[in-house]
Amino acid sequence: MAEDATGDTTNGDDGAGGYVHDPATFDDGDDPGREEDPGDVRTTRAYHPEVPQSGEFGAKGWVLVGAIFVAFVCVPTAILLVPYSTGFIESLGLTWRDAYLTLPLVPALVLGSLAVWVAVSD
Repeated sequence: MAEDATGDTTNGDDGAGGYVHDPATFDDGDDPGREEDPGDVRTTRAYHPEVPQSGEFGAKGWVLVGAIFVAFVCVPTAILLVPYSTGFIESLGLTWRDAYLTLPLVPALVLGSLAVWVAVSD
């Protein structure tokens, strides 16, 4: 980093395309003596009271994790085992083609419906 004629530090490319660090424009909101300007976008922080601030996942999050585990671990394993489970597939009234189409389709529909449920529910 180098200093330019005004004493500001730059990233060394003569200021073209880089940033200029000006301490007067940096605001982290921790200055207790600074008066708040309600129109100042840099210090305005969004507050959403309906969003839990605890950082916990909750039951809905764990249901989604379980569904993702089934969709990305259990179903691919089942797809690999389809050729070895011909008797079971035929007992369900399915062909190999039906099994290969249905196995990925069911978790996809479940994941989609769970996503909508989590997004819409309170």
